[in-house]
Amino acid sequence: MGKYSIKDLESLSGVKAHTIRIWEQRYQLLHPSRTPTNIRYYTDEDLKTLLNVSLLNKHGIKISSIAHMDKSEMGEKVLSVTSASSDEDVLTESLLRSMLDFDEDRFEKALNTAIMREGFEKAFVHVLLPLMQRTGVLWVSGSVKPSQEHFISNLIRRKLCVAVDNIFHDKEKPSKKFLLFLPEGETHELLLLFTEYILRKNNHQVAYIGSSLPSDDIPFVHRKFKPDVLLTYVTVPLKSVSVQQFIDGLSDTFPALKIIVGGHQMNDESLKLPHNVERINSMEDLIRVM
Repeated sequence: MGKYSIKDLESLSGVKAHTIRIWEQRYQLLHPSRTPTNIRYYTDEDLKTLLNVSLLNKHGIKISSIAHMDKSEMGEKVLSVTSASSDEDVLTESLLRSMLDFDEDRFEKALNTAIMREGFEKAFVHVLLPLMQRTGVLWVSGSVKPSQEHFISNLIRRKLCVAVDNIFHDKEKPSKKFLLFLPEGETHELLLLFTEYILRKNNHQVAYIGSSLPSDDIPFVHRKFKPDVLLTYVTVPLKSVSVQQFIDGLSDTFPALKIIVGGHQMNDESLKLPHNVERINSMEDLIRVM
């Protein structure tokens, strides 16, 4: 079970800490616990509730109305307003429904339509990334089951692997060597896979290590592969260290190496980036810093 401070909740949900306190005190939407030393903390259930409340509130539902919903009603309402949203492309909606219904045929038709219209790269950015973002919110908020998220992630992963395999590397052209990995505890690797696709498409060499790489293994891979760039994403809170400690550790271990870090946890403006660490927020940023 996760334990979160109010700052953790603010970072994960985008809801300001003072607003969280108001919702907690005035509407009893959250129920923090206390450690034996009397430090307040929140659980996974509190995080799910907060994500649900925030999403419904953004869709125009008053907090006073949300406070009267039970968990089941709140979950159904989240699914309803998400499905009815006009912010995303119709194809993304079709892919979302294919996830909820475990409908692989619908997924293939919708994604193939997007690829034919825009090409694989733009289809990923304009259709699959919004799908992944919405799926992440729905999954963490408890509105979709892990099996549904795993189903759609596996289908996307399969497409990405095929796309990567079809890229030809021209050894005669100059290229950089990128080491791609996710820190220990980070398991959502679709964005890392797409990054591999972008890098290989631009004729760079890639050592793709994948998810949850122990920090002690990174120097070993570095000695063997000798990369020009380390690239990773931090999308969820790290278990054993803070994000600041993580990027400081990478910088101290590889002071002469360029280090690129993206992901939701890097959106914290209070982070102090070491001299050789660069933050990316989009695929455009990635292409710019390559």
